[in-house]
Amino acid sequence: MREYTNGETIIANIPYVAMIVMGASTIAFGFGLTLSAIWGALSYGVYGVVGVVWIMIFLCPYCAYFATRRCPCGYGIISARFVRRGDRECFAPKFKRHIPVIVPLWLIPTVCGIVALTHSFSWWLLGLTFAFVLNSYVVLPFAAMRQSCAECPQRDDCPWMSNQAVASLRNVCLCGERNREIT
Repeated sequence: MREYTNGETIIANIPYVAMIVMGASTIAFGFGLTLSAIWGALSYGVYGVVGVVWIMIFLCPYCAYFATRRCPCGYGIISARFVRRGDRECFAPKFKRHIPVIVPLWLIPTVCGIVALTHSFSWWLLGLTFAFVLNSYVVLPFAAMRQSCAECPQRDDCPWMSNQAVASLRNVCLCGERNREIT
């Protein structure tokens, strides 16, 4: 496992930052830059930041990269300043539980863009919505799989990357879940 420089960490975060900026722009421009559209865009941006903090607090402590510079996005080193290390065996169930918190970041601008386009078509909004979808559904996952997932020591247990993950999540977990089965 290699350690990432600050520059590489910044580059690794560009697709996520682009997703938040394009998503907020899609919401704002899609609804005519009205006060409520701007409020919605700003709320989406705040949600994007809160989503990152949520992952740092509730998922990163269980990652093998916690408190190291081996985390390509830099969350592991930041997370270590706020929370203590968790049991690495709990990564998969924590991933499954906490990743859905940020999934709406991919859905909200897509839906808003489509709704706005059906009400008032514009090539500008179509291009912005398309750019958001391309970045969020193709570039960001590809970059994550190529950089983060490819080198991850936990990829065999990862609910996102592994077929084995489905079977392992059905096992009983003692990861603060009071010995209940993860379904």
